[in-house]
Amino acid sequence: MFNSARMAELLASYSLNLRRGDLLAIYANQEAFQLVRELYEKALHKGAYPYAMFWDEVLDELFMELADESTLRRVPQFLITLQEEMTARASILSSTHTKHLIGADPERVRRVMKARERFTEIFMERQSSGELRWVVAPYPTRAMAQEAGMGPVEFELFVERACMLDEPDPIEAWRDRSRVQGAIAARLDGTRVLEIKGENVDLKVSVGGRIWINDAGEKNMPGGEVFTGPVEESVEGWIKFTYPAVWRGIEVEGVELKFEKGAVAEARAEEGEEKLLKILETDLGAKRVGELAFGLNDKINRFTRMILFDEKIGGTMHIALGASYPDTGGRNKSAIHWDMITDMSKSKVYADDKLIYENGSFII
Repeated sequence: MFNSARMAELLASYSLNLRRGDLLAIYANQEAFQLVRELYEKALHKGAYPYAMFWDEVLDELFMELADESTLRRVPQFLITLQEEMTARASILSSTHTKHLIGADPERVRRVMKARERFTEIFMERQSSGELRWVVAPYPTRAMAQEAGMGPVEFELFVERACMLDEPDPIEAWRDRSRVQGAIAARLDGTRVLEIKGENVDLKVSVGGRIWINDAGEKNMPGGEVFTGPVEESVEGWIKFTYPAVWRGIEVEGVELKFEKGAVAEARAEEGEEKLLKILETDLGAKRVGELAFGLNDKINRFTRMILFDEKIGGTMHIALGASYPDTGGRNKSAIHWDMITDMSKSKVYADDKLIYENGSFII
């Protein structure tokens, strides 16, 4: 059985660093009740005020199908107030159906995301300023296991290994990983231009003046990446994503993008191209790169169709179309943040003309 108590302690004491007076919002599917309960108790012991909100994919599907136009575009004030006042947020991924919006009208999805753009802006601003600590973490469900192509018990063990819950001291294990990844981020800080070349990619990106963030489990559990927000107008070249691009239950395969002056100039996909093109029309920022990152978690060695794991796969790179994280120095704003991943096992990365990454690993 999945070790919810150990995960809750890791989230409360390491990822969120909960303290007295915190207002903790917990978002989860009802399947994750055991983990929510454990985290709720940990928060109370630390003097925080926890507030749990449960959701279900059926409700999302009903909203997309039945809401009239005014409802689609409505953003209730109480939800904005919560975004503005919570000091910690735990989003527990615990899907009971991983493709619940597969039949949704892409145009209606686009309008909903556009209406909720303010949520993204508040979140980005507050987490950048340090007012909001947050983490996204998994609770293994049967649907997630099936999506990943694993049995339920196999998937539970996979999640525990990826999050290092199987280590004697998970918190200390993540601190060790943070030190290793921190050295990579420190080397990338100060870089002006990255050139990324391989069988799936030929990109030139300016990262001068931007900050590289070391994600070692503080904001994503599992962690295992370093990322930044590239200079918005600088991205030039071509990339093909070797893994399916999955976003909010929508899946697009074989995505290829060509960038000119920082924006997507051409986009195609082997499957789901209509959905790709529609989402790119969400707003002006949806065609620009909000994040550039390298996956470094070697305990995640297979594709699961869940971005929380897949963007950390060791030997990969991903970019996110849409909103930047302001703490990287990125300025792009959008209602979307869509991560897309490519294999880097036959690629090289040059930082200001110096080779720093080859065939899936940093050599610095």
